[in-house]
Amino acid sequence: MALSVLILGNGSALPTINSHQSAQIVRQDNHLFLVDCGEGTQVELRRNAVKIQGIQHVFISHLHGDHFFGLVGLVSTMHLLGRTTKLHVHGPRGLKEIVLMQFNDAGSQLSFELEFNIVEKPDQLLFENKKIKISSIPLHHRIPCFGFLFQEKMGLRRMNKDALQQYAIPKHMRRSITEGNDFKESNGNVVPNEEITLPPYAPQSYAYCSDTAYSEKIVEYIKNVGLLYHEATFAEKDKVCAKKTFHSTASSAAKIAQLSNAKKLLIGHVSNRYRNKSLLLEEAKEIFRETEFADEGKEYSCEF
Repeated sequence: MALSVLILGNGSALPTINSHQSAQIVRQDNHLFLVDCGEGTQVELRRNAVKIQGIQHVFISHLHGDHFFGLVGLVSTMHLLGRTTKLHVHGPRGLKEIVLMQFNDAGSQLSFELEFNIVEKPDQLLFENKKIKISSIPLHHRIPCFGFLFQEKMGLRRMNKDALQQYAIPKHMRRSITEGNDFKESNGNVVPNEEITLPPYAPQSYAYCSDTAYSEKIVEYIKNVGLLYHEATFAEKDKVCAKKTFHSTASSAAKIAQLSNAKKLLIGHVSNRYRNKSLLLEEAKEIFRETEFADEGKEYSCEF
């Protein structure tokens, strides 16, 4: 299993030639999950060679435009490219009406089904399969806003390559062994499972927290997360403005990472007022050393 995050947009409210509005792709094996969809997202998807039609689920944190203005355009492109598979959209109440109004008023009949799932409570299970589950994280913003937690499930045990040769284990028996069963040789001898397998890979996790004021309530939902993305709109000298607008400073983002025992912190959504954004990174690293900027076009592994 492998969980990773590709940053498409790391900017705040105003897009610039150097930063785009919030959007990320979370990859888990062959699954593509789009997290937020600010203006210009589909261009960044193409720039980063992400197959648009491969996206099956979209997660929208809240109804501020820099987090969802790209959704209508993306859906339209999917339609023009002949999509037929259902697209699941998870987001706040009101998102469905906004999106459908655009197509209804234009007299457009989409070639595929849009299924909307309202996100309205903390720790709400949004998607689950055999390998991963995705749930909501309560954020503290001016309007209803949720983050998203991606958690891999414990996988199967792994075959020990040396044991494969030593015991000449047939291919048709290997699946059963990775599920925990012992191996019975042709002479009746039983080989314990732990002698022929290795432990499963450790499950990976990722938490997306944007937009939010400093809120320690977040911590209980993301405890021991591997990779944490937390907005860092303001520097510490502007903490009054951060509180007034229900955003975070880089220092407060680092504090959440520290309290949650995260392995690594990515910060983004930095205000365009800062020409020298390294100041915010320095402030965060004073509290939580394992901090990086969420650089656009870079893919981050959740394996630690």
